[in-house]
Amino acid sequence: MKSHRFMLTVVLMSLCAAGFAQHDTQKSTDKLVVSDAQKSFTQLKTLAGAWQGSATTDPPMQEMGNGALTQITLRVASRGNSLVHEMKELGKPDDPTRYDHPVTMLYLDADRLYLTHYCDAGNRPRLVARTSPDGKTVEFDFVDLSGGNQYGHMYHAVFTIIDANHHIEDWTYMMPGDKPVRAHLDLKRAQ
Repeated sequence: MKSHRFMLTVVLMSLCAAGFAQHDTQKSTDKLVVSDAQKSFTQLKTLAGAWQGSATTDPPMQEMGNGALTQITLRVASRGNSLVHEMKELGKPDDPTRYDHPVTMLYLDADRLYLTHYCDAGNRPRLVARTSPDGKTVEFDFVDLSGGNQYGHMYHAVFTIIDANHHIEDWTYMMPGDKPVRAHLDLKRAQ
C-alpha cells in the first residue's frame, strides 16, 4: 500500500512538473508571437519627432486647411508604452485658451492598438487600429466617446508612412448632424 502511495505521489509530481514546463514553454512561445497591433505600434513609434506640412480640409474650413502650415510633434512616452501626438498651426502662439492644440495618445491594450483623441471640442473619442497588409498604413475606426458631443467628435484617422522623413495623416471629424469634415496633412520631418 505504501508503494502505491509513493508511486501515486511520484506520478502526480511528474505531471505537475510537466505542466509547469509546458506553461514556461508556452510563455516563451507567446513572447515570440508579435501581434499586428504591436507591429503597427512599433512602426508608428518610428515617427517620433517634429513634422511640418500643409493641411487641407474637405469641405474647406476657414480655421484650418486651405494649405495652412501645420506642426505635428510625436513623442514616445511612458517607457515606450504610449505615443503622444500633438498638433498645432504653425506660427500661432502656444495659447490653448485661444488656439486649437489637440493631443492624441496611441497605446496598446492587450492585442489591440487604440488612439484616444483629447479634442478641443471637450471630448475624448477612442478609436481602434487595423493595419494594411503592407504595414505602411494604420487606420483607426471609431469605438466610443467620452464627454459631450455638442460640437462633434473625431471619427476616423489614417496614418500612411511614405518613408522615414515623410508621412500622411488623414483625419475625419464628424460634425453635428453626422456631417464629416476630412483633413489631409502631408508632413515632412522638420529639419
